[in-house]
Amino acid sequence: MERKRIFAISGVKNSGKTTLICKLLEIFKEKGLKVAVLKHDGHDFEPDVPGTDTYRQLQAGAYGTAVFSAGKYMLVKQQPQISESELVEFFPEADLILLEGFKYSDYPKIEIIRKGNSMMSVCNPERLMAIATNLDAEERDTLPILEKIPFFELDNAKSIAEFILSDYFH
Repeated sequence: MERKRIFAISGVKNSGKTTLICKLLEIFKEKGLKVAVLKHDGHDFEPDVPGTDTYRQLQAGAYGTAVFSAGKYMLVKQQPQISESELVEFFPEADLILLEGFKYSDYPKIEIIRKGNSMMSVCNPERLMAIATNLDAEERDTLPILEKIPFFELDNAKSIAEFILSDYFH
């Protein structure tokens, strides 16, 4: 059985994780890859839009709902303690699964360190594969990060995508 490629885009809140992931998705789509994204929400989120039938059904007490069409579906299921490893199983056809966040996880990751938002790494250093940043050279030199970790310019999504697709983290 082939091992799934799972890679995290990590960083503190408002560091630009979603923005970078969206740029990466465009690049991966151009390459013909199927990519899924999993995001953990530390707060509870509203899974549906108020006023829709499924929203009303959840409010009335359904523990789960599904809505589907010819080309897609959305499933909402109340289940405590679901993990990303369980959710990965929903995407067996994915070439790559990106995780948004997961800074303390054991997954290989790139951490975003963005000027005005963060000035140091907060990730588990054992699986930190690279830093994406807009810090200048002098600011980078002050980062207490393990040696040999490559730096990427935060706005160079193409190089970051190539790095993720490389076999570097296998």
